[in-house]
Amino acid sequence: MGKYLVKSLLQMIPVLLLISLIVFVLVRVTGDPVALMLPESATEADRATLTRELGLDLPLYQQYGIFLTNAIQGDFGTSFRYGESALPLVLERLPASFELAFAAMALAVVIAIPLGIWSAVKRNTFIDIFISGISVLGKAMPNFWMGIMLILLFSVMLGWFPVSGRGGLTHLILPAITLGVSLAAQMTRLIRSNMLEILNQDYIRTARSKGIFELFVIGKHAFRNGLIPVVTIMSLQFTSLIGGTLITETVFAWPGLGQLLVSAVNTHDMAIVQAAVFVIAIFVILMNILTDLVYRLLDPRIKYS
Repeated sequence: MGKYLVKSLLQMIPVLLLISLIVFVLVRVTGDPVALMLPESATEADRATLTRELGLDLPLYQQYGIFLTNAIQGDFGTSFRYGESALPLVLERLPASFELAFAAMALAVVIAIPLGIWSAVKRNTFIDIFISGISVLGKAMPNFWMGIMLILLFSVMLGWFPVSGRGGLTHLILPAITLGVSLAAQMTRLIRSNMLEILNQDYIRTARSKGIFELFVIGKHAFRNGLIPVVTIMSLQFTSLIGGTLITETVFAWPGLGQLLVSAVNTHDMAIVQAAVFVIAIFVILMNILTDLVYRLLDPRIKYS
């Protein structure tokens, strides 16, 4: 395991270098940062001065070298909107995004696991058809539409929950439901399909023939062996929740990384975009490594290479 971790961490270096090159190129093709940072009343002398200060008068390879050197030190530039270093601003928003992502994932797991198992056990019955239909509906509903409907019903009409913002548990419920329903629908269908395949295996029939309690057969023998695909989709979805909850955070004015990214893109605040992309990339890589370790715990036959 130690060799695998060292190898995986070393593999992060070329990946992050490639990401840094992509970010550097994209920032340069999105527009002139000098024109975005200065007011329309700025003179040519002002533009020339700022261009020299930012190093934009240097050749591109020198600009990339400076950018890479600063990025290694955690310096992605200063946000011209907030007037602060970009990386602390991004890290400041991460706890809110983690809170929302964990809540949505927990809700999805609580819903998906029992429904997926129940649907597989009751295959081709009314229960199975009903759960499958609800799963399709949950996956088909756009997050922005569901969020707006939840706000209209539970916040505006009933007044049970706050309309927006981050605070206590009541602020978290509606955005967590908005994100968790779609994820639960996807996980339910995956768990059902995995369980259907596993329940037809010989070792399941052998366990049943020995008179083992049905819940024990399903819980220990069947569900545990079907967890690896579920862990995979949970890992992928959790990383996407951290950096991809743009619409939901905007609808509920949730002060997370997604909302910060939306405002940064709208205002062409590329320092924040650069810092956010790097933070999300590092998080995705670390989550993939953690997922591989969980695979080994679930199935000892999996070997590290």
